[in-house]
Amino acid sequence: MAGNRKQQSAAAHFSTVLKVVLLCTLIGGSAIGYVWQKSEISRLDKQIRSAEKNLIQFQEDNRALALQIEVLKSPVMIDRRVRELNLGLQPAQPAQKVVLMETPVAAPPEKNFQPRQFAQRPAVDLNQ
Repeated sequence: MAGNRKQQSAAAHFSTVLKVVLLCTLIGGSAIGYVWQKSEISRLDKQIRSAEKNLIQFQEDNRALALQIEVLKSPVMIDRRVRELNLGLQPAQPAQKVVLMETPVAAPPEKNFQPRQFAQRPAVDLNQ
């Protein structure tokens, strides 16, 4: 048997080494890909959590601003701001008001529907 080993070609040894190198590269590449994928999942999870926190904060800010708008729109607050700024505004006097009465709108008269005629036909005398 020792003689057989000596007679093996260098190509046989090369193919065996090539197979081992390719197999190690495949396993190593898979391991690196797995670790990279897990780190990406972790990074994206942190981004999602951060975005969700921002969304909750924005929703709370939006609610607070909506309440502030309602307070600022109230007649009491408007009256207070008018007095603070000395604008001299007063409620309208009855003589300054114009009341418009809404009259019911009459339905448009119904017209007899006649189909449109695109080509004119010659008149036919039925008495002949």
